Amino acid sequence: MMITEPYKGQSGTEVIFEYSDADSFNHLNPEFVRQTYGVCFVGDRIVIGFGGKKNAWGLIGGTIEQGEKFEETLVREIQEESNMEVISYLPIGHQRVIDARNDTCIYQLRYVCKVKPHGPFTVDPAGGVTEIKLINPRDYKQYFDWGKIGERIIERALELKEKLHPKV
Repeated sequence: MMITEPYKGQSGTEVIFEYSDADSFNHLNPEFVRQTYGVCFVGDRIVIGFGGKKNAWGLIGGTIEQGEKFEETLVREIQEESNMEVISYLPIGHQRVIDARNDTCIYQLRYVCKVKPHGPFTVDPAGGVTEIKLINPRDYKQYFDWGKIGERIIERALELKEKLHPKV
């Protein structure tokens, strides 16, 4: 499924989001992949975090560091931003972000994850996330609304959640 939506950032920059479902990210050039985010389940609830550049609620995840594999970033960012361990994960899809000014693009990856807390959340070492919540996934729009793309990401996460098994 492909969904295309225009977006105007806080700085006024216009981009186009092109979301596609994906069962793998092997077809993407890693040079253009910048972020990984997870719809992280603790039981039947999802983890959301408050903070970041927008000082708003959203999914847990972040920027890929040099030399990291996509999944390594996912696991590290979830640990740092929520103090939770990733038990298992599957790809949901990817978002192609096209900068309307110069026609450049990057990719942002979305995963579904089962996670478990290491203990209470205290602080994100990078200072980006200041609070986390466990919410009913159907209530996510009370915290953030990412339009049709957000709807598809949550819908697909719910579809794939039962296929998650602990990694051995």
